Amino acid sequence: MAGTEVTQTTKPEAREFKRGLGLLSSTMIVIGSMIGSGIFIVSADIARTVGSPGYLLLVWIIAGIITLVAALSYGELASMMPHAGGQYVYLREAYNPLIGFLYGWTLFLVIQTGTIAAVAVAFAKFTAVFFPVFSERNILFSVSGLHISAAQTLAIASIIILTFVNLRGLREGKIVQDIFTITKMAALLGIILIGVFVGRESAAYTMNFSKLWNASWTHVADGKITSAEPLSGLMILAALGVAMVGSLFASDAWNNITFTAGEVINPKRNVPLSLALGTGVVTLLYVFTNVVYIFVLPVTGRPDMPDVIGRGMQFAASDRVATAAASVIFGAPAEYIMAALIMISTFGCNNGLILAGARVYYAMGRDGLFFKKTGTLNRKSVPGVALLFQGIWASLLCISGTYSDLLDYIIFAVLVFYILTIGGIYVLRKKRPDAERPYKALGYPVLPALYILLAAAISIDLLIFKPKYTWPGVVIVLLGIPVYFLWKRFSEKTSS
Repeated sequence: MAGTEVTQTTKPEAREFKRGLGLLSSTMIVIGSMIGSGIFIVSADIARTVGSPGYLLLVWIIAGIITLVAALSYGELASMMPHAGGQYVYLREAYNPLIGFLYGWTLFLVIQTGTIAAVAVAFAKFTAVFFPVFSERNILFSVSGLHISAAQTLAIASIIILTFVNLRGLREGKIVQDIFTITKMAALLGIILIGVFVGRESAAYTMNFSKLWNASWTHVADGKITSAEPLSGLMILAALGVAMVGSLFASDAWNNITFTAGEVINPKRNVPLSLALGTGVVTLLYVFTNVVYIFVLPVTGRPDMPDVIGRGMQFAASDRVATAAASVIFGAPAEYIMAALIMISTFGCNNGLILAGARVYYAMGRDGLFFKKTGTLNRKSVPGVALLFQGIWASLLCISGTYSDLLDYIIFAVLVFYILTIGGIYVLRKKRPDAERPYKALGYPVLPALYILLAAAISIDLLIFKPKYTWPGVVIVLLGIPVYFLWKRFSEKTSS
């Protein structure tokens, strides 16, 4: 059956995935893919939206709970279908190939490759702290009005390097993932411990906790405050939903381990367990990192103030809340300390994204829903052609400069696919009641249903309050429908 771990037969030998990912490496893929640059930046926008230390923490806690419930629910599907392609396979089997294709189409076009591009550019931006030559302002050349900066060039170089590493085999990709993820976890934990110790006596600590639940929504245009409306009642719920765009996106990519299930040792046990451990660890790290922010920086501030305390979390320079917080904790070296940490974080994050994403296009190629060659393995037993396609498209997105807009657009689509996937648990329990389920969704049917309700509520909230973040994503997904039927027709013609 297409989508199983039975692999492409090539000449002169049969090639198949090698099961080389144990529980530690699987968990490192979950953690490493989740922690990129978001945790260091998005709290600024959340602070502007809710304006309250208590609600800011609540946004991160709710996002963490939602993510953890989703991961625990996915564990049932992962143990039931431990095949390369993960979520694509679950959607295909629960519903039909069209739904699976729409997910894979959006993943390739925007979700995975757009994230890879955005994370690569973040890596380049923070490299420029040490080597100013890689600044975004350093334009190397222009073609037909398109300006190519040194930052974009370095971002593409990092994608090429990591793609090459993963072309060399699973072992090489796994080693990079383990080293960089463990390093950034240790660095984050160190900052949390030092920050809590230093921040207990700060003026920001007293200021924030004196107005823990005083919520307000600060609207900004051209770097200036246009209005700040106090929040109460239903508007607090609306603001929480909108604020979760950042926290949910910073918590995304946990499902990447499901893409690599064909290479996980004892996947029926280790994939669900790595999902639970990885999302749990990241949720704790994210919440405590924001506790440190609150300890050392006022949540509210003004954009025209000259220092980090006056600007607060809301108006940290370039939204770099972590750098602002570190400057309070470490003083002058803060910018370099945070730049180094973010470089490590983004490089390791992209390795996990590049490693995992190619396995989805491999599964689609096996099903005849992507280029046929992407459904083959190279002599190192990895989907080499799929890795190359992914790297080329992500690099083009780096050049285009549109990746950040595209990522904003598809958060709604990402939520819809998560809802559909978790809904697939109910569908498959009815369609395949006798299928082997080594692990069953925790709290079924209540917890998965709770996730669906919460994710649906956030989606509706975004439709109402941030339509520019929603409708373009819907259009991108719907464009996949004619592509699906054209691809099927093309595949049938070429195979006949």
